Amino acid sequence: MATVEHGPKQLTADGSVPGDVPDMNGAAARTPLARRWFADPRHGPLPVLLLLLTANTGVVDAVSILSLGRVFVANMTGNVVFVGFAVAGAPGFSLSASLWALAGFVAGAYAGGLLIRSSIGSHRGNLFAVALLVETLMLGGALIVSIAAGRTLSMVEDDIIAAGVAIGLGLQNAIVRRLAVPDLTTTVLTMTLTGIAADVPAGDHGPTIVRRAAAVVTMLVGAIVGALLVIHLGRSEGLAVAVALVAVTATAAVTAARGHKAWHSYTASR
Repeated sequence: MATVEHGPKQLTADGSVPGDVPDMNGAAARTPLARRWFADPRHGPLPVLLLLLTANTGVVDAVSILSLGRVFVANMTGNVVFVGFAVAGAPGFSLSASLWALAGFVAGAYAGGLLIRSSIGSHRGNLFAVALLVETLMLGGALIVSIAAGRTLSMVEDDIIAAGVAIGLGLQNAIVRRLAVPDLTTTVLTMTLTGIAADVPAGDHGPTIVRRAAAVVTMLVGAIVGALLVIHLGRSEGLAVAVALVAVTATAAVTAARGHKAWHSYTASR
């Protein structure tokens, strides 16, 4: 690719700095599609890592709805509705777990705000990596409680698991909001689906539609996997997969945060 001189650095024709993105061996790394997901000039590997978290949302919400008394731990829009159902006396809904999940999510988002405003918050890579490490610990703690409780949960154990996972997802939501990768919120698909449908008449069938569709598909796959795990194996097995997904993403985030890359700066993402 041709380069042009720009101050003390050489910039590629797409505006990125050579060496700022991971070197992915093979022809696939040089294709526009692979580069968009794994080595985007503005967001680095964040798109593909956020897709992993989107799949995890499907897993954890499947686990919580099917085994914690119909409560969302990632999707708070649905959780507010479930609180309304429980208050109205609809059978099968846990008011306690829903309220603890709401409280946990808000607490996690608040912690995310504090992290964003700390010294770590100025570096996108470090911010993402630290948040995911904390989220892994929160989900891991919920898994330990689930395993210790056995097949049947008491109300207190149910509430602890719901709150613990929701804290991790609230933290994740706050950080993902700050990272501002288009169409990849990891927990909400309402506007994603709206964008797909509303932009098709305008003739937008390119990368934006692909990214939005990928978010929908990954959450759907995560929900299917989570449901199958709960139905055929158990609650703890579903949580274990969720912990593994976040841990893998956190490991990749720590690796991606090393060095000096263009996407680490918020100015590069604009």
